Amino acid sequence: METLIGDKTMREIDMRVPDALRLAFGIRYRATPPPAPGERDEIASFAAALLPPRARGDDDDGAVDDPMDCDDVAPPPGDLRMAFECRYLPDHNEDAHFGHAAAGVVGVADGVGGYRDRGVDASAFARGLMRSAHEEVAFAFPGARVCPLALLERAHRRTAAARTPAASTVVILSLAGRTLRWAYVGDSGFAVFRDGRLLRRSQPQQLFFNCPYQLNSEAGSATAAHAAVGEVTAKEGDVVVVGTDGLFDNVSDDELERMVRMGTALGFTPRNMAEVIAAFAYEAARCTDRDTPYSVSKRKEEGTAYAGGKPDDITVIVAFIVS
Repeated sequence: METLIGDKTMREIDMRVPDALRLAFGIRYRATPPPAPGERDEIASFAAALLPPRARGDDDDGAVDDPMDCDDVAPPPGDLRMAFECRYLPDHNEDAHFGHAAAGVVGVADGVGGYRDRGVDASAFARGLMRSAHEEVAFAFPGARVCPLALLERAHRRTAAARTPAASTVVILSLAGRTLRWAYVGDSGFAVFRDGRLLRRSQPQQLFFNCPYQLNSEAGSATAAHAAVGEVTAKEGDVVVVGTDGLFDNVSDDELERMVRMGTALGFTPRNMAEVIAAFAYEAARCTDRDTPYSVSKRKEEGTAYAGGKPDDITVIVAFIVS
């Protein structure tokens, strides 16, 4: 796990973000030299071929499906599994994550940065949640089928019982058989893609703008009972992207969908895809001349003229659903 962003890490980020993404999504920086006058721009051609905006067909009628609606037909028999990798780019180093491949469970947590201003380790609760969740899964496995809500409840109870300071948002997903289940509190979230299209997307839980629901050790605060839960029938070939708000504040659903589509077409592994998505989110967070989900929400809620991203810890888990 990296603990800082230095020159070496910045060079790695530059290499991991294809210039085609920068061109397609309006980031002006370009790592490779532009073509000479009259020469073919291969980067632009690549972007046009593999990163076109989503085009709605006649059958869409301009409508957008409810991203949390679960109405799939019955799948064929046979269990599926998650092949996943994580990429973490810290800012204040207050995110945490875990994964248990055999049990088919992943989770991320984001320590609430406001505690940092009080002289409290803002990462403490996030790390406690993920450590407790991993220990619960490891103790129960083999053979156990994990319920994300039950796991979240047990991890919260253990972390709070230890009087762990600070607070955290959290999301946990599990794949059991062919059912993908989730439970989350706050604005750590996930997106599920099928055939290159967004299928399901978590909706942030917020008390008000930039103040998400959060778990902590204090009586009367949010608990697992406040979690948003759901499930969807998984299919082989689905791609699941899980992340903290450092991802979702800086990368729109459309941008994420196009990156997943590009990565799938190019045969990316989960590690490749997680690295590209996290690195793009890192660059987008530091842009001051383009819109992000954060800037759009900030203008709407606060009436400002703000444009750009929001620098933050960025955790990205990419899971491929495979047989």
